[in-house]
Amino acid sequence: MAAKRALVTGITGQDGTYLAELLLAKGYQVFGLIRGQNNPKRAMIEQMLPGVELVEGDLTDMSSLLSTLEYSRPDEVYNLGAISFVKLSFSQPELTGNVTGLGALRLLEAVRIIDGGKGHIRFYQASSSEMFGKVRETPQDELTAFHPRSPYGVAKVYAHYMTMNYRESYGLYACSGIAFNHESERRGHEFVTRKITSSVARISLGLQKDLTLGNVDAARDWGHAADFVEAFWLMLQQQSPDDYVVATGETHTVRDFLDLAFAEIGIDDWAPLVKKDARFMRPAEVDLLVGDASKARQVLGWTPKVSFADLVKRMVAADIEIEKARKA
Repeated sequence: MAAKRALVTGITGQDGTYLAELLLAKGYQVFGLIRGQNNPKRAMIEQMLPGVELVEGDLTDMSSLLSTLEYSRPDEVYNLGAISFVKLSFSQPELTGNVTGLGALRLLEAVRIIDGGKGHIRFYQASSSEMFGKVRETPQDELTAFHPRSPYGVAKVYAHYMTMNYRESYGLYACSGIAFNHESERRGHEFVTRKITSSVARISLGLQKDLTLGNVDAARDWGHAADFVEAFWLMLQQQSPDDYVVATGETHTVRDFLDLAFAEIGIDDWAPLVKKDARFMRPAEVDLLVGDASKARQVLGWTPKVSFADLVKRMVAADIEIEKARKA
């Protein structure tokens, strides 16, 4: 039996790398969509994931998506590609809409054209808890109304509903995973969690005196990315396509994250080391997100394995090793 083939957009992000590792371990032939031959992350991906074949393409270019699908002939397509930094979406809303929203539509349409109604290609859309925004109920599940509070959240809502529309209109096997916050040692430094753990590591080694943050009272449902990508894969292994919330069901504030991160380097009172700056505040804040992943547990048999405390511990430990190596 021939190996399954998968195409992953957003292959250079944390989710893309963890998902590719999972798929390779399961015997898939994996293709990663990468934008431009001079992509600065290309060498990193080639070194980290030598089993992945990189294919040049762009979510803003329909013709490249059609060519990529014709070349890779995937059984499964995972659309993880997006302008994913929420704060950036406020300063570049049009780009965010084009990549995160219309990019998903282009890929869905390309899958529909290449698949030709045969139902051979299964599609996963990376939806986001940011779609809930100003939440109507807590916790949030698959039926909770959306009220996005950022251009990123709005674009994700568009992509989410387009995925549903293609499933209902064309019979496409298309799923959305409404993923709550998930972090890891591979998270980009622009995200608050990695900013904290990297700064804590540098403070512990005497390389930095303090760090500056925005809203430390924002509450999120944080899990580990490696756990979450397993749920993404499980969605495409079911008999019928559907949408699922992927979450831990626990909520913690940025303050909680700071408590655990600084505790790893023996600091109990971090207040003198953390400054606030309004520049890091969102124009419209999302105060509380916590997911109800009962459906994913019952239907997919999925449960997260890494606790919030272990997540922070892993991230701090990894950043300390990185900073030690740089210092040396």
